[in-house]
Amino acid sequence: MTKSTVSTAPIIAIIGCDGSGKSTVCEQIAKWVTLYGDAAAVHLGKQQGNVGRTLSNLPLVGKMLGSLIARKVSSVNKAQAQNKAPIFLPALVMYAFTLRRVRRFKKMLKLRNQGFIIIADRFPQLDYPKAYDGPSFIQNALASSLVQRLIRKEYAAFEWMTSFEPDLVIRLNVDIDTACARKPDHERELLQNKINITPLLKFKNAPIVDINTVQPLVNVLADVKAAVSNTLEKKGFHSKV
Repeated sequence: MTKSTVSTAPIIAIIGCDGSGKSTVCEQIAKWVTLYGDAAAVHLGKQQGNVGRTLSNLPLVGKMLGSLIARKVSSVNKAQAQNKAPIFLPALVMYAFTLRRVRRFKKMLKLRNQGFIIIADRFPQLDYPKAYDGPSFIQNALASSLVQRLIRKEYAAFEWMTSFEPDLVIRLNVDIDTACARKPDHERELLQNKINITPLLKFKNAPIVDINTVQPLVNVLADVKAAVSNTLEKKGFHSKV
């Protein structure tokens, strides 16, 4: 299929709290948007849970590696709750996740430059560290010189990633009871915190469309498709049907 050259291929970022239907919406929209041209679905979150599960399934050393990552992540969270950065090894593990995200971000930009419409599950942001795909570290946290260097390098990486604005942000909104029902294994307090932050995320000057995901999925998809269609048409991409 020939890539469109009518305009720079757009980045459509879909964000929302766990339980808002983000993965389902991204999957469905990534298939539907091919009516407008070649498209690529990308995940721009940490994915530390996925990495941990993958490592845990490796023969012989899987359980040990998965347990190690879980302990390091827990160590980071406990330290930062006290406004302290973790010690070097846990910090290095977390910074490795940032490097992995940068690689995926560069791959996304390469696809975009090749003319692929991008459907991004999540998008980096700098306004809320430790939350919503923001930096893992707090800049002013107490830390050793080595960890401070990692913190600076991570912040620089996020400054670079967030310098690219999505052409459209779909902000999926959900209430706490619905989110908990859909994600019963998640802590209610953590979900509520994400729900509270959702309307505050701006992504600089990117246009944002809010979608209520408590409504039936068919209605959610219709609303998302309408918003995405509007953006694609403005960019010069037209549906083949």
